Amino acid sequence: MTVRTTTKNVTFRHPFSIRGVDDVQPPGTYAIETAEEQLPGLSFLAYRRISTTIVLSAAYGGSPARQMITIEPSDLEAAQARDLLTEGA
Repeated sequence: MTVRTTTKNVTFRHPFSIRGVDDVQPPGTYAIETAEEQLPGLSFLAYRRISTTIVLSAAYGGSPARQMITIEPSDLEAAQARDLLTEGA
């Protein structure tokens, strides 16, 4: 089965929270990775989302580390909408 991964960057201008992530995250640009698998047996090319993750940076013992947390796309959209609403506050 063919799996493809796409990455996009999302920028938050304010501290934000998102379901699935324990702590409030600082403002910044975050990589969002989406994995999709090709649907077999169709007469056209189609994919189904397997997972969406956000890549967080953390310091463990003074060393930078990368942590990938699985999130729902709808939760990401809600966090982005809250970030935009904070702009007007």
